[in-house]
Amino acid sequence: MSEENVGLVYRALEAVNGRDLDGLLALMDEQVESVSRIVAMEGGLHGHDGIRRWWTSWFEAFPDYKLEIVEARDLGDVALSTLRAVGHGAGSEMPLEDNIWHGSCWRHGKCVWWQVFSTEAEALETLGLSE
Repeated sequence: MSEENVGLVYRALEAVNGRDLDGLLALMDEQVESVSRIVAMEGGLHGHDGIRRWWTSWFEAFPDYKLEIVEARDLGDVALSTLRAVGHGAGSEMPLEDNIWHGSCWRHGKCVWWQVFSTEAEALETLGLSE
């Protein structure tokens, strides 16, 4: 993995924050595998159709959702980003503020896998990088 791929993480999150679905899909491999925070309800997400399903579900629930990159690290085959997520629930206006860890794998300028984790330890264990 290269510094270029960490830059791709920033571009992907800029697309999310800018509500640019086409821009996000342009960075996703046609067969991208994703595991979102609502995987228990959605199951895994596969390909561009999965990304579109996640996009619709997530922004219906949190219309003003934004992500801030606290740190993005190149870990060889994957990037691990620490993110601060903020927003409000649709209808309820209940605030959401959370730190999450986002793992992603990039090949030839396209994301082939991403997953959201609740803790850094969980992310490192899943990525096979825990001690």
